[in-house]
Amino acid sequence: MDRTRPLTLLLAGVLAAGGLTALTPLAQAADTELARNGGFESGLDGWSCTAGSGAVVPSPVHSGTKALQATPAGGDNARCAQTVPVRPNSTYTLSGWVRGTYVYLGASGTGTTDVSTWTQAAPDWQRLATTFTTGASTTSVTVYTHGWYGTGAYVADDLSLLGPGGDPVAVPATPTGLAAGSPTSSSVPLTWPAVPGATSYKVYRDGGLAATVTTTAYTATGLAAGTSYRFQVAAANSAGESALSTAVAATTATGGGDPGGGLPAHALVGYLHASFANGSGYLRMADVPDSWDVINLAFGEPTSVTSGDIRFRLCPATECPGVESAADFKAAIKAKQAAGKKVLISIGGQNGQVQLSTTAARDAFVTSVSKIIDEYGLDGLDIDFEGHSLSLQTGDTDFRHPTSPVIVNLVAALKTLKARYGEDFVLTMAPETFFVQLGHQYYGSGPWGGQDPRAGAYLPVIHALRDDLTLLHVQDYNSGPVMGLDNQYHSMGGADFHIAMTDMLLTGFPVAGDTTRVFPALRPDQVAIGLPASPQAGNGHTPPAEVNKALDCLTRKTNCGTYRTHGTWPALRGLMTWSINWDRFHQQEFSRNFDAYAWS
Repeated sequence: MDRTRPLTLLLAGVLAAGGLTALTPLAQAADTELARNGGFESGLDGWSCTAGSGAVVPSPVHSGTKALQATPAGGDNARCAQTVPVRPNSTYTLSGWVRGTYVYLGASGTGTTDVSTWTQAAPDWQRLATTFTTGASTTSVTVYTHGWYGTGAYVADDLSLLGPGGDPVAVPATPTGLAAGSPTSSSVPLTWPAVPGATSYKVYRDGGLAATVTTTAYTATGLAAGTSYRFQVAAANSAGESALSTAVAATTATGGGDPGGGLPAHALVGYLHASFANGSGYLRMADVPDSWDVINLAFGEPTSVTSGDIRFRLCPATECPGVESAADFKAAIKAKQAAGKKVLISIGGQNGQVQLSTTAARDAFVTSVSKIIDEYGLDGLDIDFEGHSLSLQTGDTDFRHPTSPVIVNLVAALKTLKARYGEDFVLTMAPETFFVQLGHQYYGSGPWGGQDPRAGAYLPVIHALRDDLTLLHVQDYNSGPVMGLDNQYHSMGGADFHIAMTDMLLTGFPVAGDTTRVFPALRPDQVAIGLPASPQAGNGHTPPAEVNKALDCLTRKTNCGTYRTHGTWPALRGLMTWSINWDRFHQQEFSRNFDAYAWS
């Protein structure tokens, strides 16, 4: 990430504000301490940190027993703030002790010139201080500390604002005008007017606290289709919380639940090496064990990266001895379907790069994929775009309104296919964590450029198709460490990784740390966990005992280890694996463990 430009601009602003050169006057005897809980001995009471970035730690501390630690992530700089009452036309001294790389201390809303001061590096405790004078009508200011994008955590303690005391902060008024927008089958958007003096809002659903937000909008997600919900909102600040607003009722749309249904409550999904051979050996369609509920034919691949023209062929006999004829293959598919199984064509894979960069490629994709589905009598489509198939153009920063052609055209193509084949069409996706959960930290090339434009690039596709999506099974393998909702990094190979990654999908998460752009939760019946079937199948193989721990935690909230999920989801759909062939190679360990697992 290129940090030179933003740091230069911010430094110029600090110099202009006098933040680096201002002398710190001695506090006069009449001055009082106005910062609430500046030593963080009462946790985060009085403070609000963006994107959940702040936490209270017992070490290191400057004094007392606790200090603030905040961690920048993605587009969030870990800003922790407090609004303090002040008097007009008065002078104040802001100070604090900090440790870390690039730590800032400042005040905004002064009514004159907002100020800030900073340190580039503080390996040990360093005092920051600045002064400001309030404007003629200023009755409150916001004091804050923050870090910088792409750097590590910072620590702050003993934050202080000295000066004439202002009128006490009053509890904000009760919000009015709460309104519900157009519901989907799983979500309801809510908006309300701002309340003067409020620093946050608490949203209640059916009497229980659903979320705390700093904006005047919130989308309730993970809701059941065709169900009525009751919402209220309260305004809050350091003085407390207002009474609840008048309730608004909203009913989610019917349908949209379990699109492309017909799957068992808990399904096993696997990829069948139908068009190629590798070390796992070829497996005839008729010989696929009954354990597999969804069979993804790997792979349909394009004639060229940008053509959109997808072709599928059975593995040649020279490469796959024992391969069946096309007629026998089709007959075996019909037999599997008669037994209640779903058979899909999977597009992409490691070597099948697909970039629908033009409308011509989009239309060719629809035509060619339809031809494959019709020829083999398939139940639907799996999107396994990897590599450089999906990326976001510079300036495409909102997953809710994508502008990159490869994203827009893929969404349009999949909606066309869904409309063509109807409600029974099965649509699944198998993205890597880089394209989904990494979007919690980084989205596209980022606000300053320099990030990988593929980061989080599946999010707009998933979001646009969430009511058409049968299953999302993210590949929890071949992955680097990924930050979870606990702001900790998790690594593949154990239960913890699958718990943290799945919790993000079922809870929802801010994209690039922006709490105004939250990727809504998916329904648990839309989510399966993707794993390698054997150590040979991919990096991140997870032993059966660890797989079961992950399932226990997500469906029962037992065996969770150190990670704490944000819910319990007994309707979690199941597991996906690469691959059916590798499972056979490994004596069916993966499928046998799935068959034996007690879901309830």
